[in-house]
Amino acid sequence: MRSVRDVVRACVTASAVPLLLTGAAVARAAAVRTATEPVYDYAQAVREQVWVQSPVDSDGDGRPDRVAVRIIRPRTDGRKVPVIFQASPYYAGLNDVPNHDDIDRDAVTLQHHAAASAGRAAESILFAGYLDNYFVPRGYAVVFADSLGTGDSQGCPTSGGRNETLGMKAVVDWLNGRAPGFDATGAPVRADWSTGRTGMIGVSYNGTLPNAVASTGVRGLETIVPIAAISRWYDYYRADGGVVAPGGFQGEDTDVLAKAVLTRAHPEVCAGVMAALERGQDRATGDDNGYWAQRDYLRDVGNVHASVLLVHGLHDDNVRTRQAGQWWDALARRGVPRKIWLHQAGHADPFNVRRQEWLTTLHRWFDQWLYGIDTGIMREPMADVEVAPGRWRTAATWPVPGSRDTTMFLGGSGQLPRPPRPGMRQSFVDDPAQTAEQLADDETSTDPHRLAYLSAPLSHETRLSGTPGVTVRADLDGKSPYLAALLVDYGPADRYAGMRTLSEQDCIGPGIPGDPGCFNRREYVTAVTPSEIVTRGWLDVRNRHSAAHSEPVRPGKAYTLRWELQPTDHVFAAGHRIGLVLISTDRDHTLRYPAGTEVGVRLGVSRVVLPLVG
Repeated sequence: MRSVRDVVRACVTASAVPLLLTGAAVARAAAVRTATEPVYDYAQAVREQVWVQSPVDSDGDGRPDRVAVRIIRPRTDGRKVPVIFQASPYYAGLNDVPNHDDIDRDAVTLQHHAAASAGRAAESILFAGYLDNYFVPRGYAVVFADSLGTGDSQGCPTSGGRNETLGMKAVVDWLNGRAPGFDATGAPVRADWSTGRTGMIGVSYNGTLPNAVASTGVRGLETIVPIAAISRWYDYYRADGGVVAPGGFQGEDTDVLAKAVLTRAHPEVCAGVMAALERGQDRATGDDNGYWAQRDYLRDVGNVHASVLLVHGLHDDNVRTRQAGQWWDALARRGVPRKIWLHQAGHADPFNVRRQEWLTTLHRWFDQWLYGIDTGIMREPMADVEVAPGRWRTAATWPVPGSRDTTMFLGGSGQLPRPPRPGMRQSFVDDPAQTAEQLADDETSTDPHRLAYLSAPLSHETRLSGTPGVTVRADLDGKSPYLAALLVDYGPADRYAGMRTLSEQDCIGPGIPGDPGCFNRREYVTAVTPSEIVTRGWLDVRNRHSAAHSEPVRPGKAYTLRWELQPTDHVFAAGHRIGLVLISTDRDHTLRYPAGTEVGVRLGVSRVVLPLVG
């Protein structure tokens, strides 16, 4: 999870962020209801460190693991305050750990990718980012905790394992008087300043821990704000049976991440745990198993009672949008109070995307759920979606009402029309040396390493909201077991495709000088069409029936294959075309098998289903 760590490291190492609002933002903030005001002096805030005892012994030393907790709270003269809690494995920096070198399967030369190291944080009580300097003056305590096996906490990191969940749950229990805590001398410490009402927040891994703790149903956790967060770890490092990489960081897996954040004292005590992670994750087959079930918070979503403000980037190639989509859908089925923000950035904190509106929204959200003040936020539209840079739309829910599945069949002329004559076969040959972006570019050219299908130019703006799916009848012959589908927005040519006169510069080059017909010759200009991969999805064909069981693939035998692409929300402009590109190896995400696998696709039955609005 290299880019996850990089983003969070940037947040952690930032000093107090000045929170300046423009006049327009102040006017907008005044138009909505908040009740808490910055009446407490940040400089006089109480700062303390506590070690909370968890119910687990993940390092096997015979003693319960203790969690290092740092607290900053307003000096209130006895008034109790609610808590904003951010847990993280990153506060103490990162170790330099190489990724797995098995990306190029069957290749002679293996590649190593090393993680960057952030070093140790200063040996002091660390408060960073914007949470403390914004919310402490407004009457909130802000709590930071080192996840198990990191920083000053005991235990071992397990990349989403049950011990990490229970370790952070123990902090919520301590805030509610149900778990023991101790100071540096070993003396008991109680959170007698806390109302017990707690909200968890964080980005990436820091946002995943709130999902995990909420899935325990712990009392006192009133709300969570998971940003770019994982809901099911299998879908972070795998996809329908295939080993995939987050954000192009090839070779990373749960064991690599755990070793990178293993920054506790005497890390050697966790050697056995690290070895068990490598065995359990099964990079050989990519199959789902009990190891991943322990890291699947969807299994326990029925325990979630906390409200949820979910935030995710529609272009997040690291923690992909399926993590948000499936969590959101599961919460909706259970009627959990919730709100969603989807923005056009990638793996990012909304503070860095839409700062002024985000602070106002977050302030109202915490006032609503931690102070019990009716700010009106729960009567507003549930979904805020940035459909284009700077272009936000609200909706009653998400996917937006009115979206319906629209089926487009793959046509023999490279189009997405009505069903063509069944049985026609088109083929391509896998080339793992090219990226998906290269293979999707220039849809007008013939490329033997992909199949591309296009709609007609759209007569009007068309919005896609939800989860696309593909059904492909295909045969494979070769080493690569992958099929990948890319949904692409193809815009009009960015320059006129017409005639031009060759200049003298055009006539310089091998074989051209001396050509009497070169100067002033007319030729067609090749139009350049801008393209954007809107979403994508992968399938390991060996797992065509179940992500938990691999089956052999018979060369040349046709199979009916179904898989989903990542959920998204995207507006195709009038005049643009919707494209579906089929490839095998997605170089920046999947494993790379030797080139040459031939994939044959049967038309007439192969299709894409798009959730289109209107």
